[in-house]
Amino acid sequence: MSTTQNADTVTLANGVVMPKRGFGVFQIPDNQTVDAVKSALSLGYRLIDTAQSYFNEEAVGQALEESEVPRDQIFLTTKVWIDNYGYEKTKQSVVESLRKLRTDYLDLLLLHQPFSDYYGAYRAIEDLYKEGIIRAIGVSNFAPDRLMDIALFNEIVPMVNQVEVNLFQQQQSQLQTMQELGVQAAAWAPFGEGRNGMFTNPTLVGIANAHGKSVAQIILRWLWQRDIVSLAKSMRPERMQENFMIEDFALSDEDMQAIAAEDTNTSLFFNHQTPEAVKMMKDLVVARRK
Repeated sequence: MSTTQNADTVTLANGVVMPKRGFGVFQIPDNQTVDAVKSALSLGYRLIDTAQSYFNEEAVGQALEESEVPRDQIFLTTKVWIDNYGYEKTKQSVVESLRKLRTDYLDLLLLHQPFSDYYGAYRAIEDLYKEGIIRAIGVSNFAPDRLMDIALFNEIVPMVNQVEVNLFQQQQSQLQTMQELGVQAAAWAPFGEGRNGMFTNPTLVGIANAHGKSVAQIILRWLWQRDIVSLAKSMRPERMQENFMIEDFALSDEDMQAIAAEDTNTSLFFNHQTPEAVKMMKDLVVARRK
């Protein structure tokens, strides 16, 4: 993959160009998703990120259809949920996602979690990629060992790995593995849902004040300069616009070093590599069947 620090896109290993500024719809209520996505598109976002387990693919599809932005200018991502893993079930679930999203192709399809039969699921999306239904494939929440595993024991190396990246979980070792494999990093929860005093962190506040920007803009610019795709979420158009406006300033080396010093290498949510996380995911799968 190749990019430049101030470019608005990254180029994936297969040559597909992906926007660095994305709009995510996780936890946006289904009845508010249409307006949120249409607002994001009208403000300039071209990367829209959803998932089967968000239960709002249909609303995203409606928004894309009603938007004045042509489909070929939108980079659409969705993710296969654990309960749809396995070769045949994954393929069927993607057909259903395409129907809900009102499109005949996906720009990026990810496996949402590194649990259950992700090998069968990955081989299914490899085949869908070869058929031209998907422009790029990847994974989400795959730690370095599992990312290396799926990369080395399958035909196609994942082109993207979407993981938690924020001030306190900067994923240095994870990013080294991705770089070695040519996998593009994408950040979910760049704001950490405001946990651990993210928006009042003295380092971020000081840098924000120095640049005349918001803490959110500093976080997103920090990711931009690290060539990490960001997935910001908001239901307020004014906040969406603020999050999008990160091109008119740059963080200095000193700013970047100060932010790097805040890393605790600890998730603000949970560690996917623990037995407790696996049990939690199993419970979540069962709950979402209801």
